[in-house]
Amino acid sequence: MFLEWQVNKEDSGLLLRTFLRSKHISKQLLTAVKFSVDGKIEVNGTEQNVLYEVQTGDEVRLTFPTEQQNERLLAEHTDLEIVFEDEFLLIINKPAGIASIPSQYHPSGSVANFVKGHYEAQGLTSAIHIVTRLDRETSGLMLIAKNRFAHARLSTFLQQGLLKRSYQAFVSGELAEQVGSIEAPIGRKAVSIMERVVTPEGKYAKTNYQVLARYQAFDHVAIQLETGRTHQIRVHFSYIGHPLIGDDMYGGDTDLLKRQALHSCHLHLIHPLTEEYLAFDLPLPYDMEEIILKSK
Repeated sequence: MFLEWQVNKEDSGLLLRTFLRSKHISKQLLTAVKFSVDGKIEVNGTEQNVLYEVQTGDEVRLTFPTEQQNERLLAEHTDLEIVFEDEFLLIINKPAGIASIPSQYHPSGSVANFVKGHYEAQGLTSAIHIVTRLDRETSGLMLIAKNRFAHARLSTFLQQGLLKRSYQAFVSGELAEQVGSIEAPIGRKAVSIMERVVTPEGKYAKTNYQVLARYQAFDHVAIQLETGRTHQIRVHFSYIGHPLIGDDMYGGDTDLLKRQALHSCHLHLIHPLTEEYLAFDLPLPYDMEEIILKSK
């Protein structure tokens, strides 16, 4: 993979490294290019070092080195539901029941396995850069960066609030407020590898919500995260006494659904190269829609 730019009048006289930094090439990534076998920094078709002074009209090309793949990650082939894809981004609709990454005892069947198979079918050698991971039983939009440049930029956008996700969930009972926030620190539960809990020793976490509709057994809520802690939505609603329907780990009733009723329904971001604003929305999956129909 490579990126190309033409030097304009305003950038004339800059050191090549300064010019590349202005194009959001991090020091770490530039170092990887400089000291790799197949990475290149070229100006007008000739390799140059970073102390070269660029001039108006120069054609700068940065060729990224081949990414180191995880050889232990098994490539598997399936029909991913692709919402958007280009050279930099892959956005999929992840069904419930599929883990984001493999584990020691489940080395196959994850999104990462399927994405590696998808890349192989395209002839890509990129590593797997999952930007927005989802729990196994959570459905919806999931963002994967297709190279290190995109991953670094998207991570920055996430920190700056330029990359946002929204969710919809069914929470048990009736919430006291139509619109509210849950602000409580989250950390690991001492006796569990997986489970999280609200604890003073945990990291700051805030969840905003709005009730969209009320039913006899649950409230249908829209959720916006201020932070991104593991199991945050599930832990926060359990903490206030309204666990997600189907979430047996955190006290949810499984009569209506056998998985947590949580769906990543909206994603917006800035494209890592073009800086174009992109927004994506998904309707509720069939199993959640079916519960609404039965509850009316």
